[in-house]
Amino acid sequence: MTLQECFAALGGNYDDVMGRLRSERLVQKFVLKFLDDGSYALLLSSLEAGNGEEAFRAAHTIKGMCQNLGFTRLGNSSAALTEALRGGDGRFDPALLEQVKEDYQVTAKAVETFKASLGV
Repeated sequence: MTLQECFAALGGNYDDVMGRLRSERLVQKFVLKFLDDGSYALLLSSLEAGNGEEAFRAAHTIKGMCQNLGFTRLGNSSAALTEALRGGDGRFDPALLEQVKEDYQVTAKAVETFKASLGV
């Protein structure tokens, strides 16, 4: 799988991120680091614990990473969840979280497939 194919599979914008970072090697480095970020697990555990402020920060971090990496699909859903969690009371439409979960799984699977294709 090429980096461009990875972006297509995860619903991302390869041209956008290349326009910002200007190096496929640099983009690849950050795409692979995405799997090591703990923000998604923090989001889920914070929501389970009822910690709306921490959940907001985790969702906001996911949104920011996605914007920087051109992960459009997950970026859009995490942005919607971030706005719903703004204020820290933890109340939001559960469908927003379900969309983030779905988009995260698609993104992680594409990145894992890309990583495997590199033999890393």
